[in-house]
Amino acid sequence: MSDVDRNKLRWRSRRGLLELDLLLVNFVDDGFDGLGPDQRGHYRRLLEEEDPDLLSWFSRNSKSEDPDLQELVEHILRRVQP
Repeated sequence: MSDVDRNKLRWRSRRGLLELDLLLVNFVDDGFDGLGPDQRGHYRRLLEEEDPDLLSWFSRNSKSEDPDLQELVEHILRRVQP
């Protein structure tokens, strides 16, 4: 991934809610490169979701109806909450 592409993805990961910013920006910096091509696409789709939904998923108050997105949410949470 080029530096320009990484910076764009990092910028898109900034959400305006500190809780989400900490999770998603740090994930781009430290975990995104370890994803396979399909999971990278799922991450980009995750960024299209609304902040209240993301916050609910990452707080484990609800789950995404999309199993691929839910699996990615769990993957990100495992990285910060072993």
